[in-house]
Amino acid sequence: MNIPNIGQDASAVAPDLTMVRSQAETILRELAAAGHLEPGRLLVIGTSTSEVLGRHIGTSGSEAVARQLYEAVEAVRADAGFYPVYQCCEHLNRALVLEREAMERYGFEQVSVVPVPKAGGSMAAYAYRHLRSAVVVETVQAHAGVDIGGTLIGMHLKRVAVPFKPSVRRIGEAFVQAAFTRPKLIGGARAVYAADMQQPANETCE
Repeated sequence: MNIPNIGQDASAVAPDLTMVRSQAETILRELAAAGHLEPGRLLVIGTSTSEVLGRHIGTSGSEAVARQLYEAVEAVRADAGFYPVYQCCEHLNRALVLEREAMERYGFEQVSVVPVPKAGGSMAAYAYRHLRSAVVVETVQAHAGVDIGGTLIGMHLKRVAVPFKPSVRRIGEAFVQAAFTRPKLIGGARAVYAADMQQPANETCE
């Protein structure tokens, strides 16, 4: 991958950025399958486009990278039906960009801010401009998530998070971590966790 010099416009880096889309799409499809992401579920996406280009997070944001990632998300979303939720950077307290439909479905509270590359991040800013009726909320409890470049998405995942290792571990130069979630397992030795399990006949609670 061609890496820009410091001070060069990172959005000018393009020759092999199609690999970014391919890598992202592979990861997202594998996560959607492993996490059983049904239509209407929330997928949080944290991205450092700088890290994708091999630069330190927050230093070389790239709209070109954001575009490729966004197109990958939309391609997988068309098949899986999840709601994409894009995490902003720390300057916006890691707020999130999503569609109004998703916000209203889950009862989230909208906040007033417009993400831009220098305050929100290139990925969130791009998503805000291209999602249908985009809004910003402070927090969600997503059913799954992808962290591209060490952006720390855990605060926006439902409990309990289950780490997922995709077959592709990097997008560009950025290391990728992913997770889906499951309901908490509660109870003790007598608890039943699957419909086909039976409690011993001689044991009752009351």
